[in-house]
Amino acid sequence: MSLYEAELEKEYLVKAINTDDNELEAFLFSLGCYSGEPVTVVSRKKNNMVLFIKDARYNIDAELAKTIAV
Repeated sequence: MSLYEAELEKEYLVKAINTDDNELEAFLFSLGCYSGEPVTVVSRKKNNMVLFIKDARYNIDAELAKTIAV
C-alpha cells in the first residue's frame, strides 16, 4: 500500500520508493525516507500530508505520498 492510504498516527515501515526519478529518490533519502525506516502520518489536509520521519515533520503532497510504499 502507498503512504497516501496510510492511517493517521500509525507507524509504518517504508518498503520501497516507487519512482524512476533519481532526483526524487535522492530527495526522499535526504529526508530520511528510505527502505526500512519508520514513518508516521501526523495529519492530512486536502492534497497534503504531514509526516513524522526521524524526529522531524515534513509536509508532502499526495503525488509524492503515492510513490512511497509502506
